[in-house]
Amino acid sequence: MKNDFLKYQAQTSPYPLGMEVSHAKGSYIYDTNGKRYLDFVAGVSACTLGHQNQRVNDAIKAQLDKYSHVMVYGEYAQQPSVDFCKLLVEHLPEQLNQVYLVNSGTEATEGALKLARRITGRSQLISCHNAYHGNTMGSMSVMGFEERKQAFRPLIPDVDFITFNNEADLEKITTKTAGIILESIQGGAGFIQPENDFLIKVRNRCDEMGAMLIIDEIQPGFGRTGKLFGFENYGIVPDIVIIGKGMGGGMPVGGFVASAERLNLLSNNPKLGHITTFGGHPVIAAACLATLQELTETTLIPDTLQKEKLFRSLLVHPLIKEIRGRGLMLAPMTENGAITTEIVLKCQEKGLILFWLLFEPCAIRITPPLTISENEIREGCAILLEVLDEVAQKEAFDC
Repeated sequence: MKNDFLKYQAQTSPYPLGMEVSHAKGSYIYDTNGKRYLDFVAGVSACTLGHQNQRVNDAIKAQLDKYSHVMVYGEYAQQPSVDFCKLLVEHLPEQLNQVYLVNSGTEATEGALKLARRITGRSQLISCHNAYHGNTMGSMSVMGFEERKQAFRPLIPDVDFITFNNEADLEKITTKTAGIILESIQGGAGFIQPENDFLIKVRNRCDEMGAMLIIDEIQPGFGRTGKLFGFENYGIVPDIVIIGKGMGGGMPVGGFVASAERLNLLSNNPKLGHITTFGGHPVIAAACLATLQELTETTLIPDTLQKEKLFRSLLVHPLIKEIRGRGLMLAPMTENGAITTEIVLKCQEKGLILFWLLFEPCAIRITPPLTISENEIREGCAILLEVLDEVAQKEAFDC
């Protein structure tokens, strides 16, 4: 299968990990040789409830027996998407009371950027250095990593950048600014949390200038940081929230949330201001609804903070310089990218799935399913510590 994978399926990098997957269940993925791997990555923060969650599977199967795609987004009332949007709004601040469903996080970013311009009548967009919000033309334009986008220029104009947590840079938000887009916790940059009430200061500056505050919750959202959404940890309410990844329980989905008054601007002058064929797909929405119900009816969300404490207590090693992040969005940091890569690859050989972050080579991604047990955390950390010892011995020998 791997040879056909490399031959017929377009690749994203020259050296994919290339595991041949047989099946997955709970916190484990199994390859075609029957080897079991403990999953500390959850499909890059997407499989919130692990693999083959029964509630999600049952919801998908039940909806498939009723109907699948019947009409483009926004024309027919379909129970799964209506129920999901209603439940989501019930768990959000009152001004975030309407949801636009799309197919991915990057598409949600595109819609949010358009909405900010439509609301304000302005063009300037501001993002952060080392930010990642997707890979289509608009979302790539607000990506803060020039190396990854230079080959695709020219991108959309009138985009400026600030440094996350740099208060002086907030002067760049002016009466010409349509919106500033920020991750509540910077993901690709290394799981960097806001400091010194940075998001509150951004919120205040946006209010002063009449600019939209767009918060990207694609990675932190849906319970990963001890709250349903990351911004709830930092004392702000955004104007627009971008969602994706973990909302679908492993299914492809995205969305953006704002007030009904603002979202209605996309339906007129011009009408069809943002459209999508498969957005709000009933089977995907059923999975989203089941995921959100499970998160809001159990203790999975607050439990992430206890599981974070366990990770931090176990992952003490000279090669780990610090552990960034919050909840089950964690990044142990090594001295350099070569050490991180060796650790990730050796752990996979031993049956533990880890991964990298986009723009921070020293970071080891730990974003397991929220359903991971304490015993599974201990099992995975034991493998990681064993590998860390092996790498440390090799480093000492090489010196």
